[in-house]
Amino acid sequence: MANRTEVLDLVLKTKVIAVIRMKNAAKLPDVAAALARGGVKALEVTMTTPGALDAFRGVSAEFGSRLFVAAGTVLTAAAARSAISAGARIVVSPALVPEVIETASTYGVACYAGAFTATECLQAMRAGADMVKIFPAALGGPKYLTNLRMVFPEVNLIPSGGISPETAGEFIRCGACAISGARNFFDREMVERHGLGWITARIRQYIQIVAEARASAKPLP
Repeated sequence: MANRTEVLDLVLKTKVIAVIRMKNAAKLPDVAAALARGGVKALEVTMTTPGALDAFRGVSAEFGSRLFVAAGTVLTAAAARSAISAGARIVVSPALVPEVIETASTYGVACYAGAFTATECLQAMRAGADMVKIFPAALGGPKYLTNLRMVFPEVNLIPSGGISPETAGEFIRCGACAISGARNFFDREMVERHGLGWITARIRQYIQIVAEARASAKPLP
């Protein structure tokens, strides 16, 4: 089983985290395979998905270190423990929940804590979060991320919520260590129309956008 450092390194290398919200997890293995073909290394499935824990077990068993499971919308220590026991290698909260960060640390699992303000970012850092998920990122936009990075240059910031192909590159240029999102990578209407190949193509598109933005990014002041 990959350790926390290996998971973080792979996420930072690809810089794209796919978030999946489904009415049920029955089709998740097929979706996970499509994402893996596109090159993503971390798949976040929200705990609000019916059958989420069984889905974690299935994806972890099938893909191993090729595709790490991230448990999303984790709000309590008990939920974090359940997700980790089911195979999650990353625990994600939409808000700052110290007990979730502490639980992830206890079990040697990476944790992304949700935050928005500078105060919340500082609290997440002090609580031991590996990365800070800025949510909802679209509310502040890429330039807001630049302001946060100016005061917290050592923090890994992940914008999530409202990221698009038009803004993904700018978020990276403004200091994001990775991007995250849901509808970006799993649009039911598009999948029904074009099949699972749409998901693979979408992931590849975002990875290319991020790679190009990273190559052209200038050091932040």
